[in-house]
Amino acid sequence: MRSLGRQFGWLWAAYGVSAFGTRLAFDAFPLIAVLVLHAGPTQVSLLAAAGLAVGAAVAVPLGPWVEFRRKRPVMVAMDLIRFAALMSVPAAFVFGRLGFVQLLIVSVVVGAADITFQAAAGAYLKTLVRPEDLLVANGRFESTAWTTTALGPPLGGAAIGLFGPVTTVMADAVSYLLSALGIRAIGGTEPPPTRTKAPLRGRDVLEGWRYILTHPTLRRLFANTVLVSGLIMATSPLLAVLMLGDLGFTPWEYGLAFAAPCLGGLVGARLSRPLVARFGPHKVMLAAGTLRTCWSVGLALVHPGVTGLLLVIAVEFGLITCMGVFNPVFATYRLSQVPTDRAARTLSAWSITSKATIAALTALWGLLAAVTSPRTAIVIAGLLILTTPLLLPRHDHALRRGTRQEVPHV
Repeated sequence: MRSLGRQFGWLWAAYGVSAFGTRLAFDAFPLIAVLVLHAGPTQVSLLAAAGLAVGAAVAVPLGPWVEFRRKRPVMVAMDLIRFAALMSVPAAFVFGRLGFVQLLIVSVVVGAADITFQAAAGAYLKTLVRPEDLLVANGRFESTAWTTTALGPPLGGAAIGLFGPVTTVMADAVSYLLSALGIRAIGGTEPPPTRTKAPLRGRDVLEGWRYILTHPTLRRLFANTVLVSGLIMATSPLLAVLMLGDLGFTPWEYGLAFAAPCLGGLVGARLSRPLVARFGPHKVMLAAGTLRTCWSVGLALVHPGVTGLLLVIAVEFGLITCMGVFNPVFATYRLSQVPTDRAARTLSAWSITSKATIAALTALWGLLAAVTSPRTAIVIAGLLILTTPLLLPRHDHALRRGTRQEVPHV
């Protein structure tokens, strides 16, 4: 395996442990709301949507705040904030004081801290590794993300069954503490921010969106990735209702249907670099970005029994494999096109818009499913996803300038 240095190794390890903690605690808050607080569907939906939407709104001024500070201390601070917020849940549970409002507040705090951390981490990665190593680094993050997604939820479900519903929240909190220690261990010097003492201006808050929307290629990728992720995530609760309710799948079958296909993410991430070396980033991004939209409509064909389960696994495997190829190439290109002094604001704006869109579409598709049916809503989302390749950049001029020279031919 190609070495990217000790400092990247610590960053990768910190990412891995926090990602595993997050996936271990997958859906922990809805489970706690249902099993401990006896919340109904409306409250559970509110918890999911509000955490994303309000967390994104809180994070809006934090993008420029991150931009003009050293990134590593910000990352450590966000990890510690998430640790403290999440640890308040098991503490309140032990003393019998846990309530729905606390879960809502914690989800908002964690959501805002997530966006802020990601913005700082992306900007920091741009200064930590050489431009030609960005695709390698992003490929490793992508592989780690899918590995933890495959392993975390099944292990988390087992832990909840053995030790109770707040166990995985505590594990997630500890993972952020370990992540903070790993980031502290990176050491070395970090380039100073471009501006440290000038007051925050209104233009600074909107600079990330301004840069995205005035960049001829980024604005198309922005619209494409935000819509695709929003439509995919909007149907996730509906598929759960369909499989676990109407079709009678057991929880372990449902978990298997979404854990096993994550192997496709590993395959895709491993393929991304040799594919770019052979065909160039534009062709790879256009092909993988188009292919990843062809799968979701197939989920509407799910039916009871083993063949229905295998259908979901096959569809998800194809979707996740294409995403595993697309995501590292896209992330590398995006970083290559954003100046260092705007990276945090641009990444923050991107993440805020994506999370707000997911929240809005999740709520909208919930209403659509109530008016029609979960299966019909899944079909409509799948058909809309099929149109999103029209938003992908059709020309590769900027991609030739930005990413092609950054791909090592090994």
